[in-house]
Order: sequence, then C-alpha cells, then structure tokens
Amino acid sequence: MKSNLLAIFVFTALLCSTRATLNEKKILKEKDMMRKIVFDKKTPDVFYCPIQKPSSMNKIIVTARPLHKLCEYEGNPLPAEYKSDCYMDIDESDYACKEKYRIMKRFAKDEP
Repeated sequence: MKSNLLAIFVFTALLCSTRATLNEKKILKEKDMMRKIVFDKKTPDVFYCPIQKPSSMNKIIVTARPLHKLCEYEGNPLPAEYKSDCYMDIDESDYACKEKYRIMKRFAKDEP
C-alpha cells in the first residue's frame, strides 16, 4: 500500500515538473517571437516585423518595412515625435542593429 502511494506521488511530481517545463519553453518562444525580425532572401530590400501584440502565435500580423528603416537611429535615443514601425520599437532595439549587421554582412559576401 505504501509503495503504491509512493509511486503515485512520484508520478504526480514528475508530471507536474514536465508540464511546468513545457509551459516555460512556450513562454520563452512567445517572448522570442515578440522580438522577431524576419528577413527573406527573395525580398532583399525589406524586413518583416510584428505590428501589434498577437493574440496567439498562429495569428501574428507582420508588416514589410524597407531595410534602411531597420536600426535607423543606430541605437541612439529615439526622437519624441518618432512613430514606431513595429511593435514595441523592435526595429530600433539592440537586437535589430545586430540583425541588420548580420544581413548586411551576408550581402557583402554575396557580391563579387
């Protein structure tokens, strides 16, 4: 009897910890999508970013913006009259500047 209760307790504890780990990964994935900047080689002059907070990961709405608008202020403070192109100013974040550098580096490799 005691061994059955112990087995049930261990099983329940493992189940709860697995569920918590999966939920944590889902939250991390959603946070990562919020800072997402997408670049497609087929459209090299634009990048895509979310324009509003998605209600779910299947319903994310993005907009195409010219590549020169990505990291336009190069990490400097944004002007007071600045109107954001992307949700939470992701296009002006440190991440965006690193992403633009990576994209431009790829262009430099492709050119002879």
